[in-house]
Amino acid sequence: MASGNTPNPRESGALAAALRAAVRGDVDLGPTARALTTMDASNYRRVPLGTVAPRDADDIAAALAVCREHGVPVVPRGGGTSIAGQATGTGVVLDLTRHLRTITALDPEARTAVVRPGVVLDDLRAAAAPYGLTFGPDPSTHSRCTLGGMIGNNSCGAHSVAWGTTADNVHALTVARYGGGTLRLEPGAEGPPGVRELVDGHLAALRTRFPELPRRISGYALDALLPEHGRDPVRAFCGSEGTLGVVTEAVVRLVDAPAVRALAVLGYADETAAAEAAPGLLPHHPLTVEGMAADLVPDPAGLPRGGAWLFAETGGATPAEARAHAERLVRAAAPDTVDAAVVTDPAGQRALWRIREDAAGTATRMPDGSEAWPGWEDTAVPPARLGGYLREFRALLAAHGLRGAPYGHFGDGCIHVRIDFDLLTAPGVARFRAFSEDLADLVVAHGGSLSGEHGDGQARAELLPKMYGDELVALFARFKDLWDPDGGMNPGILARPARLDDNLRFAVLPREPVDVAFGYPHDGGDFSAAVRRCVGVAKCRTEQATGPSVMCPSFRATGEEAHSTRGRARLLHEMLAGDAGGVITDGWRSTEVRDALDLCLSCKGCRSDCPVGVDMATYKAEFLHHHYRGRLRPAAHYALGGLPRWLRLAAPFAGPLNALARIRPLAALAKRLAGIAPERDIPPLARETFTRWLNRKWGKGTFILSNDQVAWFWPDTFTEHLAPEVGRAAVRVVEEATGRRVMTAARGMCCGLTYVSTGRLDRARAVMRRTLDRMERTVGDPMVVLEPSCAATLRTDLPELLPDDPRAAALAATVHTLAEYLEKHAPDWEPPRLDRPVTGQTHCHQHAVLGDAADRRLRERMGLTGEPEGGCCGLAGNFGFERGHWDISVACAEDRLLPALRAAPPDAEILADGISCRTQLHQLAGVRAKHLAELLAEGLEETPAGEPEGPTRGPRPPRP
Repeated sequence: MASGNTPNPRESGALAAALRAAVRGDVDLGPTARALTTMDASNYRRVPLGTVAPRDADDIAAALAVCREHGVPVVPRGGGTSIAGQATGTGVVLDLTRHLRTITALDPEARTAVVRPGVVLDDLRAAAAPYGLTFGPDPSTHSRCTLGGMIGNNSCGAHSVAWGTTADNVHALTVARYGGGTLRLEPGAEGPPGVRELVDGHLAALRTRFPELPRRISGYALDALLPEHGRDPVRAFCGSEGTLGVVTEAVVRLVDAPAVRALAVLGYADETAAAEAAPGLLPHHPLTVEGMAADLVPDPAGLPRGGAWLFAETGGATPAEARAHAERLVRAAAPDTVDAAVVTDPAGQRALWRIREDAAGTATRMPDGSEAWPGWEDTAVPPARLGGYLREFRALLAAHGLRGAPYGHFGDGCIHVRIDFDLLTAPGVARFRAFSEDLADLVVAHGGSLSGEHGDGQARAELLPKMYGDELVALFARFKDLWDPDGGMNPGILARPARLDDNLRFAVLPREPVDVAFGYPHDGGDFSAAVRRCVGVAKCRTEQATGPSVMCPSFRATGEEAHSTRGRARLLHEMLAGDAGGVITDGWRSTEVRDALDLCLSCKGCRSDCPVGVDMATYKAEFLHHHYRGRLRPAAHYALGGLPRWLRLAAPFAGPLNALARIRPLAALAKRLAGIAPERDIPPLARETFTRWLNRKWGKGTFILSNDQVAWFWPDTFTEHLAPEVGRAAVRVVEEATGRRVMTAARGMCCGLTYVSTGRLDRARAVMRRTLDRMERTVGDPMVVLEPSCAATLRTDLPELLPDDPRAAALAATVHTLAEYLEKHAPDWEPPRLDRPVTGQTHCHQHAVLGDAADRRLRERMGLTGEPEGGCCGLAGNFGFERGHWDISVACAEDRLLPALRAAPPDAEILADGISCRTQLHQLAGVRAKHLAELLAEGLEETPAGEPEGPTRGPRPPRP
């Protein structure tokens, strides 16, 4: 069967029918499934025929048999470890992540676990934790990488100086073969017929041509089959990158997990000094020795002084023991360091580790915003030679006119780097090849390995003769043939590899910028460049979000790749590729992209949580703008997208409309016509709008005050018509704290949020321009915006939709949350002390765009203990109100918000600044959450008479 980019429909149909007849799992040869698996986290793209998600080992064997019968290759795919192209292919992709996620046994006494290949590493670690155990290897993608993928690539991670590679921690494997049959691999067991004879016939080459270093991942580990190494087929199979067979079960070793950890952060003058110092720390038995230089850390806040740093983690049975171990490391390193710190606070350690773990994404952008790519992500040399290697590596970059920021596992001599290759033009690709050949020579000259962690894939396998010589590389091909005589397992990888400059994923993208509505200032105005941001790091596939993180609520609700940020980016990439890509060919009219984006909540979490800053909310708005241009839209786009207009028209009739909304048949009809979920209640309209109340408070004859006497409020639609009590409370607080009179900037203004979220971008720009025209007098003055989603729209969407209007950027720069405004304009004001716990949710747009540092400081001064949850409430503006979204909306709320509410103490204040979050809590849990302004105002009212409420600035205006 043809295995190119455009399968024969008849043959594809026959294959699909045969797979569905043989496999109980999921079979999908449609364009969405193909588009989602064209790429891994590498520079490469190969279009598969489709995907199979097997349910068990029998399904794997059946799928392999069908594919062999039809002459179709197979690519086993785990998740989170492949950045060299080995998880892409032209045949059938076996998705081992969906169903094969069972930990079938865990024996604390034997310190072993039996796992299926789709088990996520963090799930295994969580299962082992109650016994004081863990799995030692831990790539930075530990929250989403699978054990099958780790075995395929022989993954390592930060703790390999203590616990080794995956191959060091696997006891036995059960492997299904493409040609049929299953093998049980364990030390001393026989592999396929002929392997022992192959090894015994080439003992001299196998004993002399493999370099000795901790991170030799390149090629096949045939030296593990030597008699003196115990003829270990497990170690030989680990790192085979899906080219030999498919792991159906693994017995892995577990290690003792330190009860407490500390982190010694060592600052050095420069990268070379840090690299040369790293081997000297190993005799002190740290758990990690990780390194990075200042060019990877633009903001070194929290780090000791230095131009480069080593992170050396220690463990102990008690906090004192862990700290003492870290302090010994600091003393041992002292002659070479310029500064050092010991961090014992778990939150502080997590914050520092996040810098390191996000580096695979953050390194994809140079300081000037230009793109950088993998390809030479993980070379390794003997640790003692790392300093010299890095000096020559930097010189080689400069000689080729390239830039990169090395970082990585300095204790093991393994370096990660993203390099600003130009992979869009022929001269740039030629430079990529020339540099790759020169770097391979440099690595070999230092006795190193082309791959020290993530495998060779297509990125480096072509260059393996430089490292091993022609004789050993020929043995690799023969070894592959003994395992896979039909050549069906992941062809083009490791043995007889494709060229390193073939199949580049950028080749199919348009060369000219696409006509778009947003400005994409961080991507040079190029939508293709914005979509290229996604390099497949897959942090969006994390299933258990912690702390303030938000991304990606729809993936956590569905578990489907199409509803992850990465999946949607892949679909957009294929949409842009069009006919050249051969998968999604109907451009902006694509139903596949539309359906995937339909469950995007536009929470903007990826804008901050994605290490490369993918902004799917903006991409969704852009897509909807083009998809529905000149066509009838869903009813909700008109009803909810035009909400500011409808609420202004309805305001005089709030009472009667509220009464009608309580008549169930009428409400049901209205919701049906408006495209609103029938499960939703229609929120009541305020009988008196916020601005009408404010005008009544001051009277119609209010004189004009100077700007230093006025606090300007943005009259957002939601505070104005649905929650004026929030506005009234904020007025009370701001006037008390600053002595300024609150005024609204102008009537009828709108940030355009609802038009943006529904993709009505022409209308959004018209509304924004009209708003700027109306508020000429106040542009440049600080503006308090009480609704976080509106504040985020003004901060980002406004200047990005009107990049040529300087007033847009000027207004965006004036936007303040209430806490930011109080901190800046009433720094000496003492807020009321409430001294009680708090729960609730930080609005996702505030987390992603605005930040909540000022809110945290204000809550601390108010005596509010605990933290609002991260994540997304699931209502997310229009999303949770739209018909068909109810189940996902509830699932998102059940992810973090509702469990936090149930776990909160009875006296906890429920805090939610966003009207979506407050509405979701009211409709799903029957509770009334409060805006921070309301808590402050209530605190002021509770202050006993005669007790000072803190200094104010200027005379107090009358209380409302």
